[in-house]
Amino acid sequence: MNWRKSLIKFSLVFSFIFLFAEKSFSTEPTKFIQTLVDEASKILVNNSSKEDKINKLKSIATKSVDIRGIGLYTLGSHRKNLTENQKKEYNELFREYFLKSFSSRLSDYTDPKINVISQEKLSEKYTIVSSILIATTKTPEVKIDWRVYTKNPEKPLIRDLIIEGLSLARTQKEEFNSVIQSNDGDINSLFLNLRNFINN
Repeated sequence: MNWRKSLIKFSLVFSFIFLFAEKSFSTEPTKFIQTLVDEASKILVNNSSKEDKINKLKSIATKSVDIRGIGLYTLGSHRKNLTENQKKEYNELFREYFLKSFSSRLSDYTDPKINVISQEKLSEKYTIVSSILIATTKTPEVKIDWRVYTKNPEKPLIRDLIIEGLSLARTQKEEFNSVIQSNDGDINSLFLNLRNFINN
């Protein structure tokens, strides 16, 4: 699959994370997510400029999404071979990529409505929160599961989004691995692709 097309596809879908993440007034996973989606809707329907909305949503993502954890997961076993300098460079690149992906896709969403339905505690560290993106005249109903990291129950963080059974973090992991493997295992090829996406 073409790198740019796959990257755009991933970033478009993963933008849901940014759109529905704000500092929560509750640490209960279901209430945490519902608060986030409600807060995001307020931002999206506000009459402020697009730039202002982008800045607010970037701030939301920084506070409520474990960007660093997602980034390291997407590297898979390749992260074991990174030097400390490469790890630092990758974390910075992935963060910029993640935030730009969201901001560039902001105009694709207009006040989406999500209802949180239930939660399932997988372990002391993870809880799956199930929700439904309500259908409209233009879009069908979509099942969305949120993988919430709850090691610190006072500060839950979003680690993954599963849309109709598709794990977005796992999809990105496969794409990154494909880029690295197709370049004889050179991690710098991934860095270059991320940097090109960020700068274009």
